[in-house]
Amino acid sequence: MKLPASLNMYAAGALFVIGAYLVAIYLGLIVWTFRDIRSRTRDILGQILATLLVAVFTLPGVLIYVLLRPKETLSEEYERTLAEEAVLQDLRERRTCPNCQRHVEDTFIVCPHCEHQLRFKCVNCGSLIEPDWAVCPYCGHRHNKPEKNEKSRLDRESLRSRFARELRATPEPAADDAAQVQPAAPGSAESKE
Repeated sequence: MKLPASLNMYAAGALFVIGAYLVAIYLGLIVWTFRDIRSRTRDILGQILATLLVAVFTLPGVLIYVLLRPKETLSEEYERTLAEEAVLQDLRERRTCPNCQRHVEDTFIVCPHCEHQLRFKCVNCGSLIEPDWAVCPYCGHRHNKPEKNEKSRLDRESLRSRFARELRATPEPAADDAAQVQPAAPGSAESKE
């Protein structure tokens, strides 16, 4: 059975339109993949491999690409990084106690949680100054701040003097008590008994 010539012409036109449509979809998938992978990575080799995957395997390649592509675009990753840095900056700006790491106000002199000295008043002008400042920035008065080694030395000296006072306060044993407490020397008459 022979088809009329006009029907063959319509069938050929329909096949041409369908073929052109499929080619356009194929090229569109390749272009979309290339643009999408460029927005997700700077790795040139990764961009080429993803584009070739879709060009060679078409629809299965697109499915594999969608499964393997990076989750975030570069702009989303940049925005997330900016948000994280903003949170970290906010945390840095919040004052915390160096001893217990709890939040304290900028005007606190002593930590209300652990009683750690946060700031000192300048003896000259009365302004609050940080413990590690050698000079008051408001009046220029020089402060003698104890160094950490000096502070620990002062603590040791105060402990020694306290123990020395306690030792002096306790009564010393009498001389005959000391003789009773001391063991006999080896070879003496007392050790042979």
